[in-house]
Amino acid sequence: MARILVVDDEVGIRELLFEILYDEGHTVELAENAAQARAARQRARPDLVLLDIWMPDTDGVTLLREWGSQGLLDMPVVMMSGHATIDTAVEATRIGAIDFLEKPITMQKLLTTVVSALKRPMRELQAAAQKNLAQGDGAAAPAGSAQAVKAADGAAAEASVAGVFAEEADEAPENLLGNISLDQPLRDARDEFERTYFEYHLARENNSMTRVSERTGLERTHLYRKLKQLGVETRKQRNT
Repeated sequence: MARILVVDDEVGIRELLFEILYDEGHTVELAENAAQARAARQRARPDLVLLDIWMPDTDGVTLLREWGSQGLLDMPVVMMSGHATIDTAVEATRIGAIDFLEKPITMQKLLTTVVSALKRPMRELQAAAQKNLAQGDGAAAPAGSAQAVKAADGAAAEASVAGVFAEEADEAPENLLGNISLDQPLRDARDEFERTYFEYHLARENNSMTRVSERTGLERTHLYRKLKQLGVETRKQRNT
């Protein structure tokens, strides 16, 4: 299993990711800002970093660039944000991030991304980090030149990140609503939607059943019964 550093200023997000990744057998270290992330990276190289873009002291893209300039960007980094633009995500990818998670982050998407990131060869990450230290101006360059190769890599990165933002847009298959198949029976589709709905609110309210009850308009007893029916675990259930 891997050692994963989670960097996010929202305590609810940190705790949620910790619980999911810990349950998968990973060792998880948490940092609430760039200063703590720097200290964690200096202590030991993590196998993977999940890095929030918007933080109060130093934003994630700046921290990513800083690690790259110091030769510390030798591990896969996945950016996270609920408000990032495509341009911001593309910039992070050009600097050295290998993927992007848009909040709210579903458990399925998180685990798929983590597995994929951990499979990236070390030599590939190191080569990408070294290549991205140099800054290009985007001017036209002869085919096959270093600038042309970098421009092509940037275009590929932009296309890749744009695909993340478009997952639930026009490019999505007509038989899907998000990750929910519309070809299945109504009851099953409704259960999937409700499961996603309650997982979102549990994460947003830091697993506070009182706040989730108020947010969803369900009385607490009904809420517990509904979560049990859908197979959605609360923090209390995990600890019993």
